[in-house]
Amino acid sequence: MARLLYRLGTFSARRRGTFLIGWLLTLVVLAGIAASSMRFSDGSFQVPGTEASEALTIMEREFAADGAGNATLQLVLRVPDNQKITTRDNAAAVADALARARAVEHVQAVSDPFDAERPYVSADGTTAVTTVTFTGITRDNAEAVQQDVITVAAQARAPGLTVEVGGTLLTGAPEVLGPSEIVGAAIAFLVLLLTFGSLAAAGANMVGALVGVGVGILGVFAFSALQPIGGTTPILAVMLGLAVGIDYCLFILDRFRAELRQGREITDAIGWAVGTAGSSVVFAGATVIIALTGLSVVGIPFITEMGLAAAFAVLVAVLMALTFLPVLLRILGARALPRWQRSARGFRARITFLNRWITLVVRRPVITGLTCTALLLLVTVPVLSLRTTLSNPGGEDPHSTQRAAYTIIAEEFGAGFQDPLIVLVQSDGGQVRDALTGVATYLKSFPAVVQVHPGQVNGDGTVAQLTVIPRSGPLDDATEQLVRDIRAEAGSVPGARIAVTGGTALGIDSDTQLNSALTTYLVLIVGLSLMLLVVMFRSILVPLIATIGFLLSLGAGMGATVAVFQWGWFDALIPAPQGNPLLSLLPIILTGILFGLAMDYQVFLVSRVHEAYTRGHSPKEAVLDGFGRSAVVVVAAAGIMTAVFVGFALSPSSLVGSIALGLAIGVIADAFVVRMILVPAALTLLGRAAWWMPRWLDRVLPHLDTEGGDLRREADTAPDGRSAQDARMGETTRVR
Repeated sequence: MARLLYRLGTFSARRRGTFLIGWLLTLVVLAGIAASSMRFSDGSFQVPGTEASEALTIMEREFAADGAGNATLQLVLRVPDNQKITTRDNAAAVADALARARAVEHVQAVSDPFDAERPYVSADGTTAVTTVTFTGITRDNAEAVQQDVITVAAQARAPGLTVEVGGTLLTGAPEVLGPSEIVGAAIAFLVLLLTFGSLAAAGANMVGALVGVGVGILGVFAFSALQPIGGTTPILAVMLGLAVGIDYCLFILDRFRAELRQGREITDAIGWAVGTAGSSVVFAGATVIIALTGLSVVGIPFITEMGLAAAFAVLVAVLMALTFLPVLLRILGARALPRWQRSARGFRARITFLNRWITLVVRRPVITGLTCTALLLLVTVPVLSLRTTLSNPGGEDPHSTQRAAYTIIAEEFGAGFQDPLIVLVQSDGGQVRDALTGVATYLKSFPAVVQVHPGQVNGDGTVAQLTVIPRSGPLDDATEQLVRDIRAEAGSVPGARIAVTGGTALGIDSDTQLNSALTTYLVLIVGLSLMLLVVMFRSILVPLIATIGFLLSLGAGMGATVAVFQWGWFDALIPAPQGNPLLSLLPIILTGILFGLAMDYQVFLVSRVHEAYTRGHSPKEAVLDGFGRSAVVVVAAAGIMTAVFVGFALSPSSLVGSIALGLAIGVIADAFVVRMILVPAALTLLGRAAWWMPRWLDRVLPHLDTEGGDLRREADTAPDGRSAQDARMGETTRVR
């Protein structure tokens, strides 16, 4: 592989005009397609194959013309306990609020809570609820219309009268690049500048990464011309594309600078950098892509779409690092080095602090290893209280008018009133009406059921629906048990087939499916990635150590996310709403992404250790030598990735913020604790056993030369120390 990538790097450098125009032309074409035909889906969350999802599909087909697709909001009006909402003054205030609501643009109808036929007044007479129905709501006008209704509520408030707005019209996704994300990118550039000591090198690194993430995200947008994508799909692609793009450029550029300092010609140095560090980039990128594409095993289209979009962005980042970055390096030449290093052949920077760091780890591997393990386990403790949900009842912001309206209705009308269960009843031969009485009696027999309301029957009398009001709320264990109980005895009603659906049932089914898929997913991605690492390092134990370290990093990332977003720690620093259960899809998404990133650092750090070991160093010397060569760049890469993720963690979206925070803490734990302490300690303790592999397995596995062994042997045969390939081509460009 190293020889192949060497040729690719030198070919790209020599044909720099072709590759430069090709990448920029791709960027422009994708931008044109995306700008003219970008489409987004409605953002619905489907869980195919579950009872709730299949029943919902039948309902949408059989009752499509009932007008349920109209957007609605609720106005919730409440007076103190010692008053009645029906008194003359209070009723007049309600009437005035309804009149203002009717005047809002796009309002189709406003219900009367005092209607004798369909009253919506609480039993104690303190609360009235009206439903505002809209028509013509689009992504462009939804926010303005909802704000108009909120303004109506604010104007209707008076001493003793509380008015809140329930529900939401907003379906838009958070912005792809906001101020906090831009600040994170700026910090990443500062880290590059400090690492390289060269503005030109830092600029080339950043330009390469930005071109890569630009092509990646525009490619995702262009794909939406063929099939609409979810509004949050691009977020993960931008987040990962930017982070890995900067890191992959960093590793290759750092190796290029090292080859220049050893006196190699510019094109030859590019080839060596791409052939050696590029091999690590390919393997690291492959593990990330495997982890992201593996999200498709969950079977939820929304998650599959996010994973594939992010995997495409990572693939583009790898291709950019292998073909576009060499173009920039050829243009950059010796300016990749600070001026004072350009004549210092053989220069090697001293890493005083990190030298002391690794020396301590190698001398005290047991103490340092156990201490760090205990620290990571401590950060993992909050995971024990992890709670997940498909969606937060009343919206994700605990301080919003939407949540306040939800809470009032739950208090006055019952915890399950706003999140009822929908029971779909099917019967052959148009006899569903005859079965409804038996089904209703069956449902009322459950103590956890408060009310059962008859619903619609389709035209041919084969499908009907009933609304079941549970005694408990949608997140209560009692509601989940009620759904299980209804399903368990559904066959006991003669002449009817019963299925439970609705938002609460969908949430329960999605949680169950995600939890069951997580095990399968872990086996798949860990298995495939272990195979890649075994091939790369020719070892059994090193990949196992890498995986154990990943589990510790994952625990730390999840624990920090629970503490911040569920417990409410550091709420002054995090703008996204806190205090809610985490979203159901968070654990599996965080697991997949962090696994890929953890393997990145494993590959970049341990490949240098393995390279030293294969050159004849003792296990301890190999750890010291490999760490000394790669520690600075790994620290810089982790710092860059952390800066990018922290920028996204400051997003107002709880989904984006929780994923980004988990990744930021996970990267810190993995890079600075697992890979910089635990892995060196383990390699020191294991000694030569760390690199053991059965002979039969070594013969079976392919030898891919990911560390440039073939290139070194060819260089040894060249009279001037250059690679034999470059010597034959007569390359004469030198460092000036």
